[in-house]
Amino acid sequence: MADCRQTVDLKTLDGLAKILGNFDENLDFLASELHLVAYVDGVKIHLEGDEKEVAIGLEVLSALLKLAENGEGVDKGRMAYCIELAKEGRAGEIASLSGGAIAVTSRGKQIKCKTVGQKKYVEAIKNNTVVFGVGPAGTGKTYLAVCMAVTAFKTKQVEKIVLTRPAVEAGEKLGFLPGDLQTKVDPYLRPLYDALQELLGLETYAKLMEKGAIEVAPLAYMRGRTLSNAFIILDEAQNTTKEQMKMFLTRLGEGSKAVVTGDTTQMDLPDGKASGLVHATKILEGVEGIAVERLSAKDVVRHPLVMRIIRAYEKDDERKNAAGKTQKQKENDQG
Repeated sequence: MADCRQTVDLKTLDGLAKILGNFDENLDFLASELHLVAYVDGVKIHLEGDEKEVAIGLEVLSALLKLAENGEGVDKGRMAYCIELAKEGRAGEIASLSGGAIAVTSRGKQIKCKTVGQKKYVEAIKNNTVVFGVGPAGTGKTYLAVCMAVTAFKTKQVEKIVLTRPAVEAGEKLGFLPGDLQTKVDPYLRPLYDALQELLGLETYAKLMEKGAIEVAPLAYMRGRTLSNAFIILDEAQNTTKEQMKMFLTRLGEGSKAVVTGDTTQMDLPDGKASGLVHATKILEGVEGIAVERLSAKDVVRHPLVMRIIRAYEKDDERKNAAGKTQKQKENDQG
């Protein structure tokens, strides 16, 4: 028998339809995640189950209804995110995601922040000269940075967009790849190309590349330059050394803005090499004009399964770290 039963009145069929999703997939997902019985009666949703889980379910539905009333869409990914917030007592924060688009694609699609973490990240980019966006894959670090760069370029805040990445991935080096420099660099910078082409359209993107208003290059080619009136994005920054990171940050010229993105759990540096991203975020956090925004598994906006995968890996890392500490303690005790 269910411990608790509660009802949410969605008031209108339109509100109900937005919350339920296609073939009630959103409601089914909520019930599955919280181990509840959920069913519809008119424009009301009934929840039955453990008292704590029912309370979370009520928070989620109420928060998403407010979002839907403000014209925002509700899908399974957003439902999953709201559940995570509600478990921390933060479901009300999702209302902050209502609002205007940060960019519009060449096909007219509006790009909006989908999580509170993303919203803070975008606000940090608006209000600071240098921003570090650190977090796992799927949190939108790079894509949102490119959106902000394109918006700044279109509104003439900057004259140029510069995209760069260290050419260190999975143990490969540029020299092992066939072709000229552009051919060698392309595979590393493909995600940046894709984002730019979506936002600008292929024709405009090609023209801007030809004019030099968009520049894409490996990090090594930044040395010795001063970049003024530019929006500069350093992607995959976890693979920079301390020296490379310092070199990059000191390229910043008048009227420029830099966004540095990376995932410190996916470093491909040779053994013994410290990550420039890890080092920089430690020593520069709190410096005026610099912001460090840390995104988490909750900010993943891909398939809800990706969030679970990241969580599983995080738990595995925590388990290994705990085991390592226990072993070290035993060795100290024996010593």
